[in-house]
Amino acid sequence: MNNENKHFRIAILDMYNGFENEGMRCIKKIITEFAEKELLNISYEIFDVRQKLEVPGMDYDAYISTGGPGNPAPSGEAWERKFFRFLDKITEYNASRHNRVKKPLFLICHSFQMACIHWKIGTVGKRRKTSFGTFPVHKTSGGRKDLLLNNLDDPFWIVDSRDFQVIQPDQQVIDNMGAKILCLEKIRPHVKLERAIMAIRFSKEIVGTQFHPEADSEGMLRYFLREDKKAGIITNHGEAKYKDMIEHLNDPDKIKMTEATIIPVFLKTAFDKVTKTISVAEE
Repeated sequence: MNNENKHFRIAILDMYNGFENEGMRCIKKIITEFAEKELLNISYEIFDVRQKLEVPGMDYDAYISTGGPGNPAPSGEAWERKFFRFLDKITEYNASRHNRVKKPLFLICHSFQMACIHWKIGTVGKRRKTSFGTFPVHKTSGGRKDLLLNNLDDPFWIVDSRDFQVIQPDQQVIDNMGAKILCLEKIRPHVKLERAIMAIRFSKEIVGTQFHPEADSEGMLRYFLREDKKAGIITNHGEAKYKDMIEHLNDPDKIKMTEATIIPVFLKTAFDKVTKTISVAEE
């Protein structure tokens, strides 16, 4: 069967709470480019989790949950309970041997932090100062073996924008889940602070990153070259940080490589597993 005849459906969980962002545009762009490359009949539906309390059912082929503003610690709001129930539901679905076609989920930044809290992976707390810019991250032994990161250098470069972090992993919880930490924050020998966890494979189907793998270098360049954005970054983070960001966004081996690798590999793996399972069932 030609890929054009295979309908691949993606649910996007919008965690931005109505705030202006570049992330959604980047995710849509990656999905569209993936569909064109694979000659795939693809569609996506957006669920406004925080404003409209929307979460998808289990009738999609893949799920992406975005970053977003604010403190990831639960405050008892209804949307948080719905999101946590969604995490439980997709985990239970994938654990059932009766469900041959599993449901892949990718968690980005705020969603990743909330998942780490929900599954008690480690301590999620406020950083001493905001991490903002482009940085190298280092693979763990598990990350060097993971298909998601195979085509990236070690270290590889990422876009980071966060006030919170995941540290102090509970290894017993991680082992019981069958989870693996994939990469860690940049090495800072002069800073006596624990390095944050930057990506985790929670299960075969569920993976997440603390950073923004959807970040589009060309779009970000346009965004950060705007005079108002440039002035804001220089005021808050310094001119050196701004110049480094512009240089890294222009480098094809840095942010462009990460953007072209992580989520596209997630989507390709999800699509291949779905089509393989369907093909086996039809035989």
